Amino acid sequence: MPAPKHLYLIDGSGYIFRAYFALRVPPNSKGVPVNATFGFTSMLIKLLKSNEADGLAVIFDAKGKTFRSEIFADYKANRPPAPEDLVPQFAAVREATRAFNLPCIEMEGYEADDIIATLAAQARAAGSRVTVVSSDKDLMQLVTDGVDMFDPMKEKTIGPAEVFEKFGVAPEQVVEVQALAGDSVDNVPGVPGIGLKTAAQLITEYGGLEALLARAGEIKQPKRREKLLENAELARLSRQLVTLKKDVPLALELATLVKQVPDPQTVYAFMDNYEFKTLKRRASDWFGAVAADGQTPDSAGDAQAAAPVYTLVQEEAELADWIAQAYREGVVAVDTETTGLNVQRVDLVGISLGLRNARACYIPLSHVAPDTNDGGLALADPADAPRQIDRNRALTLLKPLLEDDAVLKIGQNMKYDARIFGRARFTDHQGSSVEGIQIGPFDDTMLLSYVLDGGLHGHGMDELAERHLGRKPIAFKEVCGSGKNQITFDKVPLDKARDYAAEDAEITYALWQQLKPQLVTRQMTRVYETLERPLVAVIAAMEAEGVKVDRTELRRLSNDFATRIDELAGQIHQLAGREFTIGSPKQLGEILFDEMGLQSGKKGKSGVHSTGADVLEGLANQGHELPQKVLSWRQLAKLKSTYTDALQEAIDPQTGRIHTSYSQAVAATGRLSSNDPNLQNIPVRTEEGRKIRSAFIAEQGCKLLSVDYSQIELRLTAHIADVKELRQAFADGADIHAMTAAQVFGVPMEGMDPMIRRQAKAINFGIIYGISAFGLAQNLGIPQKEAKDYITAYFDRFPGIRTYMEAMKVQGKNQGYVTTLFGRRIHLPALLDKNPMRRAFGERAAINAPIQGTAADIIKRAMIRLPGELQRAGLNARMLLQVHDELIFEVVEAELEETSALVRRVMENACDPVVKLTVDLVADAGVGDNWNDAH
Repeated sequence: MPAPKHLYLIDGSGYIFRAYFALRVPPNSKGVPVNATFGFTSMLIKLLKSNEADGLAVIFDAKGKTFRSEIFADYKANRPPAPEDLVPQFAAVREATRAFNLPCIEMEGYEADDIIATLAAQARAAGSRVTVVSSDKDLMQLVTDGVDMFDPMKEKTIGPAEVFEKFGVAPEQVVEVQALAGDSVDNVPGVPGIGLKTAAQLITEYGGLEALLARAGEIKQPKRREKLLENAELARLSRQLVTLKKDVPLALELATLVKQVPDPQTVYAFMDNYEFKTLKRRASDWFGAVAADGQTPDSAGDAQAAAPVYTLVQEEAELADWIAQAYREGVVAVDTETTGLNVQRVDLVGISLGLRNARACYIPLSHVAPDTNDGGLALADPADAPRQIDRNRALTLLKPLLEDDAVLKIGQNMKYDARIFGRARFTDHQGSSVEGIQIGPFDDTMLLSYVLDGGLHGHGMDELAERHLGRKPIAFKEVCGSGKNQITFDKVPLDKARDYAAEDAEITYALWQQLKPQLVTRQMTRVYETLERPLVAVIAAMEAEGVKVDRTELRRLSNDFATRIDELAGQIHQLAGREFTIGSPKQLGEILFDEMGLQSGKKGKSGVHSTGADVLEGLANQGHELPQKVLSWRQLAKLKSTYTDALQEAIDPQTGRIHTSYSQAVAATGRLSSNDPNLQNIPVRTEEGRKIRSAFIAEQGCKLLSVDYSQIELRLTAHIADVKELRQAFADGADIHAMTAAQVFGVPMEGMDPMIRRQAKAINFGIIYGISAFGLAQNLGIPQKEAKDYITAYFDRFPGIRTYMEAMKVQGKNQGYVTTLFGRRIHLPALLDKNPMRRAFGERAAINAPIQGTAADIIKRAMIRLPGELQRAGLNARMLLQVHDELIFEVVEAELEETSALVRRVMENACDPVVKLTVDLVADAGVGDNWNDAH
């Protein structure tokens, strides 16, 4: 049997560690840790499915020391032992390798890298091409003609260019650079004081290590010259350590590495043993065969049983046939292609439809001929546009289907497509102007995933396709390019456009088949059906409405900020004694700590002084003026660039309003996030931030109405943690922070010192975020011991809160998630993290997430009800913005009183009838000509 033509050599040991630290997969039901095994097995399936290699082998490090330890006793002496929960997975990944019928190679006394180097050399000598599956920098010395590397996590090929980018030299000189720079991870000494960059410069200049050492006396820099002369033998020793052996005495023939088809039953048995259901589905899809029980395991439905078929629809008759099929099946996946991402400004280019059995089509509407290739001087001739259905005719045919209540539409991020269709203006077959298409009943695969697995992973289509279907969709850059050469989708050739767009619809349909049934089995139907899905139409309408902004006021603020920024810069330079780049952390650190001699106590990994806000605030609190000025300079610079300048650019030229985009599937707690631009983060605690809000104004004859939940998270804490004292205080309408101060500090409420109340307020809000004594001390500017005493006194007075906090930690660790009062699951993988800091973050999240998540659910319920309630009352108010616990409306002045009362009533009763709170919700209303005045 001849040697393989293309041999894949998988760095098994390297990949185990990468998978272990990269994946947050919890132990299986038997308590067996499986994250590294899962990641390793997933990588094997992907490699077996997606490459043309006819030879594969997995290489591991053997136990015990290697020949390098004989050369240098301290080699790898600094490496810590493997984590406890990784050790049992070493055997499991070898088991996975054998289950897939792959050679599992290791050899005592040698590292996996040496075996890979040897096999690569033998394969090249036999005329084979070699790909080393790894990102390990030590293996980059092997890259040469016919030998490359592949990083499976980043899906990136590593060739000579990538090696040069990493080391600054060609692959054949990597060993020389490593010999000089050393390696702290493996305890390779190198030459002290010589880093990678310097090493690359020296090797490039002198041609090699020996030439450099022979001429070291010529080097002008005294310290560098001395280091090289003193450590010449150390450099030679290091070169021995980093050079990979290519003559390991392996007792195997290359022919034995030819890829063999694994036995499905063996693979399925391995998957079942480790409870890898998702991977079992992917393996089944790859085998195209039946599972151990005679059924396709956990079948994803017809879409996974059939090979995808994509059709380009260019005739009305073809489109009519697809529409008829959609009516017969009652379910159709829908996706739009546009000229960009800004839904308010893009044009519709084409539409794709997906049906069962992996059938999908693309309907081009507005494709143009590509520009002629003459340096960009000549534009395309419109007459050369590809053949496609007339846009008006196509939309006229599609409108009844898309709006039909009897046909379920499926989309991925359906809000975007709904807004695109809502903006579609066209003329129907009777010559009437049609103002958009209103999407009928739909499911959204992004939201299905978000409801099922919020907090565990992202919910974009590419990630979901890989996670649930084991597929990697065509990347946008593959059809449109990237960077300055990127084209808009209307210029993509139709054959490429068909495959890209139709695949989106086909995959969306397959994801729906996989995810929708899980709502029932995992008891998440109510969250999806009553919260997330109905909210789509509400926020789509808010986005389309937008909010009016006073461009003149923004410009005036920008100019004012610019003047003040320049003034502060002058004062900062005067205090520093010289000019420098204030925005440069490095230069600022040099001024503060090297030249002015201030003490920070904090340095980054690169050894540069930290100049973060916490450091500067600490220095300012010590009475240093320059750090305070820098903080003010930074604040104004951010306000100018992020808000007053950027908001002017965000004003839509047609509407004169800003149209933010709300994301539903981002925050694990269920909170909405605002983007492009983000209107939720405009600072309100500073005068400058409030001035920015003043630029958001009402139309003439209207006012802005702001309705805000009062202390909703504290009220929910009183209910969820069953704190009778807090419940009673809210019932009595008492000042909750003054009451807390009276309870904790034993001071009378009447005539209370405002400082004492402020401390109680900090404790009240800090506790529900799991604040530590250190954090509270920082917030209040008091000693840590005093802060700890405050927290202890708080828990002594309100023991129910401590009980609740501990219960949430335990529940989160046992289940992997916590829940809101409405049943939303908030997954918290950080609770099982081995890193103490990340685990502590997970514990704080477990305490706060049920409270913050319930607050998010409540305002969503209110938002869903409000449009209908306003319409039934005959009121014309338009809901414009949602900012956490606040809703902003534009209201006709004559309807203010009635609208305010209605909105408050709906918000205060948003829990009914699902949840009965033991405290009342209170919504406060404010009115003004601008947002700041209303709030």
